[in-house]
Amino acid sequence: MNIFIGNLPFALRKGKDLEELFKPYGEVTAARVIINKVNRRSKGYGFVEMEEENGRKAIEMLNGTEVQGRNIIVTEATGKAADKAEKTEEE
Repeated sequence: MNIFIGNLPFALRKGKDLEELFKPYGEVTAARVIINKVNRRSKGYGFVEMEEENGRKAIEMLNGTEVQGRNIIVTEATGKAADKAEKTEEE
């Protein structure tokens, strides 16, 4: 399952940071924060891949929670978000 995480703090720049956030809900097979190629800053969103059952639990538990002063948005990646996740995997 591909999970979209939005409204991330800009200080969160590594997939490892996301992995640590999601690890309590199950094995994370991939995690990445999307970085602007020009200025090398986080774009404020990322993606995590997990087994579906664990992913659904993580979405339920983490959506709206505060991370470094920001309430994150956690949903299943669909439509444009899923397309962006696939595109970043190819790069």
